[in-house]
Amino acid sequence: MRKIALLVLVFTAYTEIFSQDIVSIARADLETKATDRNLQVKMARKEAELARAELLGTRSMYLPDVNASYTFSNTNNPLYAFGTKLNQERITMTDFDPDHLNSPESISNFATKIEVRQPIINMDAVYLKKAGQVKSEVLNIKTERTKEYVQFELRKSYMMLQLAYKMLETLEDARQTTIADKKVIDNYYRNGMIQKSEVLYMDVRISEIDSQIQTAKSNIRNASDYLYFLLDEDPGNRILKPAEALEYTEYITDSGTKLNQNRKDLQAYQKSLEAYDWLIKSSKAKFLPRLNAFGSFEMYDHKIARFNANGYLAGIQLSWNVFDGLKSRSEQEKYKAERSRAQTEIEQYVKKGQLELNKADRQIEDAASKINFTKQAWEQSKEAYRIRKNRYDQGLEKSADLLSAETLMSQKELEYQQAVFEYNVAGEYEKFLTK
Repeated sequence: MRKIALLVLVFTAYTEIFSQDIVSIARADLETKATDRNLQVKMARKEAELARAELLGTRSMYLPDVNASYTFSNTNNPLYAFGTKLNQERITMTDFDPDHLNSPESISNFATKIEVRQPIINMDAVYLKKAGQVKSEVLNIKTERTKEYVQFELRKSYMMLQLAYKMLETLEDARQTTIADKKVIDNYYRNGMIQKSEVLYMDVRISEIDSQIQTAKSNIRNASDYLYFLLDEDPGNRILKPAEALEYTEYITDSGTKLNQNRKDLQAYQKSLEAYDWLIKSSKAKFLPRLNAFGSFEMYDHKIARFNANGYLAGIQLSWNVFDGLKSRSEQEKYKAERSRAQTEIEQYVKKGQLELNKADRQIEDAASKINFTKQAWEQSKEAYRIRKNRYDQGLEKSADLLSAETLMSQKELEYQQAVFEYNVAGEYEKFLTK
């Protein structure tokens, strides 16, 4: 039975190790990966494509509108019957007989017609096109800013992965240290030098570390899956592993840093006001005269698929909308109100962005202080553990005190790694805000 249990344990460990592929990735390689596959970037790009598609509709301001039709009709209406026969160029003297005019026989007509409408000057359409062009530019700029944000998320997620592996390493070291101490305690217990309760304390500590290790492994998988999500890749059974360990990276900050007004998102917001200006001009231009050309070519016959008679019509029309029931006026006020609201939103966004920048600077300073404090506490806890370990080996300390010192040392190391992560993330976020 022992052999069977041992085989099952070995097989389980083998399966756990080899069922998942560990893929090493460097930060530089991650940053060079194309972010175009990211779903958020794709959505931003689709919005830009939609704006360009809408912009195609403004080509009607200078392209002709051409329609073709083929129509059959039959009538005995005196007016229509005479006109139809006249279009067919079949009028004879007998058609002027009052009896024929008043009571004509039914007549069939096959009409082929080609109509062309050519815009010449329509200023409202010109301004509307300019508004569409600005909107397309705004969405292109937003797409670029979205890419920058995704790059920041990639760097942040990579650091989360580094932290998860570092915590796993720390916990495994703590487990090895505790197991080494447990061997000494087990030996003391077998020699009757300590009580059973001290052995149980060590067992509880090992179980606690094992639980934390399992959580750390789950955090590794979660961080790896999120990186694959950002890259829009299927993780399958693959788990990413950072090629570089989590390390402290110094960031230079300035408490008086001002928000970069040329930042892409701010550019997009400011440019959106230009689109509203063009929309207001377009609404006003609806009262300006419009110049358009029109023409048609027609062919008639009383038999199908025959075109014995034809004629054309061409002309130019100058028109203007004198009064439209205040519809255009209402449209102008709407665009003005929307522009004013957008201006207020931009002011709020800029002030909020400055607050975020100031907050990020303070977070860097706080995280730097936290690193110093936690590093000092970690060094002190290591020294305290070393002293208690020496005293315990000499029989001058209880195992509970040794266990407490080991637990504190492990805890302070984890706090230090967490502080390094928070500092690096705050530094990257500050760079993103000032980019």
